[in-house]
Amino acid sequence: MTKREDYEVKTERFLQPLVEENHFELVDVEYIKEAGNWYLRAYIDKEGGITVDDCEVISRRLGEWLDEKDFIADSYILEVSSPGLGRPLKKEKDFERSIGNDVDIRLYKPLNKQKEFTGTLKAYDKETVTITLEDGAELELNRREIALIRLAFDF
Repeated sequence: MTKREDYEVKTERFLQPLVEENHFELVDVEYIKEAGNWYLRAYIDKEGGITVDDCEVISRRLGEWLDEKDFIADSYILEVSSPGLGRPLKKEKDFERSIGNDVDIRLYKPLNKQKEFTGTLKAYDKETVTITLEDGAELELNRREIALIRLAFDF
């Protein structure tokens, strides 16, 4: 397990009972470097949406725990937020609840000269994701080739 994965797993283990206690859902935890800074991000959600006050409750408790345990060697910025409209699908429950919804998929490498696809999520398993394209055709993609899959949204 990489250092990054270790930090994410430890943080997720702490957060899971805390978010359940507050009737929230833990969507994701990521430890990532952006523009020279490390970020520890926790994404939470609930029916009706997350508020700033909800994020503050979790952030305060998480921050206290992280200060006490002090297992992250790098300096980092802690963020707790909603996953937003373009919520990524990462876990089994994300895929399950998104069956029948439109998703945007970005591939690492082009498939038939195209890296981005939008369609209705029809099926998934550990190896593949199947979407129905606008023209009714089905497209099965290998999950290892998918850089990002998230709920599609139109404005």
